[in-house]
Amino acid sequence: MNPVKTRRDGAILEVTLDRPKANAIDLATSRIMGRVFAEFRDDPDLRVAILTGAGEKFFCPGWDLKAAADGDAVDGDYGVGGFGGLQELRDLNKPVIAAVNGIACGGGLELALSADMILAADHATFALPEIRSGTVADAASIKLPKRIPYHIAMELLLTGRWFDADEAHRWGLVNEIVPGADLMSRAREVAALIASGPPLVYAAIKEIVRDAEDSKFQDALNRITKRQLRTVDLLYSSEDQLEGARAFAEKRDPVWKGR
Repeated sequence: MNPVKTRRDGAILEVTLDRPKANAIDLATSRIMGRVFAEFRDDPDLRVAILTGAGEKFFCPGWDLKAAADGDAVDGDYGVGGFGGLQELRDLNKPVIAAVNGIACGGGLELALSADMILAADHATFALPEIRSGTVADAASIKLPKRIPYHIAMELLLTGRWFDADEAHRWGLVNEIVPGADLMSRAREVAALIASGPPLVYAAIKEIVRDAEDSKFQDALNRITKRQLRTVDLLYSSEDQLEGARAFAEKRDPVWKGR
């Protein structure tokens, strides 16, 4: 059985991690996810992706410890994009929405953190329990203190305690809490809104955010104004840039072509 299910709906790609019983990720699954997200990145007809888990209990608990006990090396070949296909995927300039339908812990929470938006079912729970097994939540140690207050991030990393969707929302870790039965319909609604927007602008936003993460403001701004970022240069020379101005002047909705 394929542990990664995909569904296309126009410009939207839905990716469902379906690996009973808990949607844990082994090396083979990670490599499949990497191929799926690389194809999403490279397909000009796709504009936004939704990542979720099968069932109502687990989004993803992260690394499959049973597979590790059977020989999967923790430092093995995760495939393109690194663990789960998202964390290290280069030039992914399209929005990704994580629809967290249940437990998201360890690498599963790190996978959600790799998305651009996180919607959570009201019963979703979260944790970074690596500390209890004597290892480090590496990606979360990098990302979490940049996403939520430093002292809260450190508490979660140092204690491994569980927290619910309400607390995740309070710290700004998730965008929205949705009743479990409505999670995917809401994710599709948000995805459709994004898919109707200008793809070249989204690409520029994502590259600017990545480039500016460790840059001084003026250095980052100079790279934008001098068109040193590929997506920005493409945007400023595009038909869509002119279309946006024309549509505004003509008081009509723009028609985005992605070129």
